[in-house]
Amino acid sequence: MDIILTDIEARVLGSLIEKDVTTPDYYPLSLNALVNACNQKSNRDPVMNLDEDGVRQALRTLDKNGLAGPADSFDGRVTKYEHRLQEAYNFDRRETAILCVLLLRGAQTPGELRSRSERMHSFDDLSEVESTLQRLMKREPPLVKILPRQPGTKEARYAHLLSGDVEAIQPEAKAEMPRNNFGDADRIAHLENQVSQLQSEVAELKREFSAFQKQFEP
Repeated sequence: MDIILTDIEARVLGSLIEKDVTTPDYYPLSLNALVNACNQKSNRDPVMNLDEDGVRQALRTLDKNGLAGPADSFDGRVTKYEHRLQEAYNFDRRETAILCVLLLRGAQTPGELRSRSERMHSFDDLSEVESTLQRLMKREPPLVKILPRQPGTKEARYAHLLSGDVEAIQPEAKAEMPRNNFGDADRIAHLENQVSQLQSEVAELKREFSAFQKQFEP
C-alpha cells in the first residue's frame, strides 16, 4: 500500500488511533470531537489549529485510502468517524502505539516513544521499542525510517513514512557575528562608549520621571 498523507491527514489519523485506545468510551468520534483531538496542545507537535472543513477533507482522502471513515452506527443523528488501521496493516498493539505517536509528534528517539506511548501500550524496556521499530521498518513498503544522528545527540530518531520520505533536519548554523575593521581595543572602546550613552539616557529618563512625579505632590 503506497500512501502519502498530508500533515493534516496524518494528524487526523493519529488522533483517531489515539482516542480509540485511550478513550474507548467516547470512540468513534464526532467531527467536532475529532477537530478538538487534532488541535490538542498536549502530545501534539506541532500544535495545529484545524477547522471542520480541513478535517472533513482529510477524512475524505483517508476514506479513499481505506485508513479512516464513517463508523457504522444505529444513531443517525451525528456521524462519527473511526480509523481502519487494523484492516489496512494488521498491526499489533505495540506497532499501533509507536506509529500513532510518530504520526502525532514527528520524529522521536526510542526513549521518547516509550514514554509518550505509555497510555496506549506499556513497553517493558527500550529493546521492545526498538524491536517494534525494526518490524515497522521491514514492512513492504517500510513504514518507519531511522534518521542520521544529529551532532551532540546520543540517540538516533525515527520517523514514519506515511507522509513520504523524510530527511534529517540539520541544526541551523549559528549566525556569525558581523565582522568589522575594528581591532580588539577599538571594539572595547566602542562598546564602552555605547554603554556610557545608555547610562546617560537612563539617568535623563529618571530625572524626567522624578520631575513628572513632583507635579502631583501636595
